Amino acid sequence: MFFLAVSPAVGGMASTERYKKGRGVLLFDFAQSSEPVELQYAFTLLAEMKNNLDYYSDKLSAERLKLCYEIAPPRVKQYLKAEVEYVLKNVGSSDMVLELGCGYGRVLRKIVQKTKLAIGVDTSTDSLLLGKKMLRDSKNCVLLKMNAVQLGFLDQTFDRVICIQNGISAFHVNQKDLIRESIRVTKPGGKVLFSSYSAKFWEDRLEWFRLQSEAGLVGEIDYEKTGNGVIVCKDGFTATTVRPGQFRELTSKFDVYAKIVEVDESSLFCVITRY
Repeated sequence: MFFLAVSPAVGGMASTERYKKGRGVLLFDFAQSSEPVELQYAFTLLAEMKNNLDYYSDKLSAERLKLCYEIAPPRVKQYLKAEVEYVLKNVGSSDMVLELGCGYGRVLRKIVQKTKLAIGVDTSTDSLLLGKKMLRDSKNCVLLKMNAVQLGFLDQTFDRVICIQNGISAFHVNQKDLIRESIRVTKPGGKVLFSSYSAKFWEDRLEWFRLQSEAGLVGEIDYEKTGNGVIVCKDGFTATTVRPGQFRELTSKFDVYAKIVEVDESSLFCVITRY
C-alpha cells in the first residue's frame, strides 16, 4: 500500500496550472462556486463548513471515528453492512475504484479484496494514518490526502467512484461541484455511487447520533432544531440528508443516467452512469 500525507496530482500527473488552482489542497472559493451565494449566507455557510471540517479532521477522525461505528446499535450495523454489500455488487475485479471520504479504510478494506486497484482520499491525516496501519497488507491500495471537490486526477481515470454513508452531505461542500468532479474522473460507461439516508431510517439514525453524543464524539443534540432529516448539535455540528428529488435535481444538468435505489430501507443510493 502507498500513502501520501499531502498529494500532488495522481493518475498521470494533472497539469501544473490545474494543480496551482488548488487540486489536492483543501479550499473553498465562493467566487468559483457554480451557485450564486449572497455574502451573508456565504459567511454562514463557511462557518458551518469549518465546524464540520473540524469534526472530521480532528474530533471525528481516526480512533474516534472508528468508535462511532463500534458503538452503533444492531440496526445501524445492518445498514452499514448493507451499504458495503451494495457497493461490492457494483464493483468488478478489473475496476479501478476511487473512494471519496475513505476515513480509516472501513469500506476500502472490503473493496481492495475484490478489485484491481482502490484509491481512497480523505482530508484527515489522522484517519489516513490509521488507514495505512489497517491496510498495511493490501498491495493494491493507495491513500491520499485530498479534497473531494478538487481531485488531482486526470479526466476519465476510474471505473467506479464511491461516496457512501452520506458523504455527499457530511463533506459540507457544494454538492453539484462534488458530483461534477466525481463524473469528471469517471470513465465513459463507468459509475459513480453516492448514498444518503432513507427517510424510513430516521429513528435509528437519530438513536445512533444520541449514542455518539453520550460518548462525547459529537456535541449535545439540539432537539428543538433537529428534525426532517437534519440533526443539529449545540456545538454547531449538523448532519443533513439528500432526498430522491434532490438527487434528481443535482444530476439533471449532467450528461449521465442517474437512478435512485433504496437499499435495506436505510440507504438511498444515487447510481450515476456516465455516457
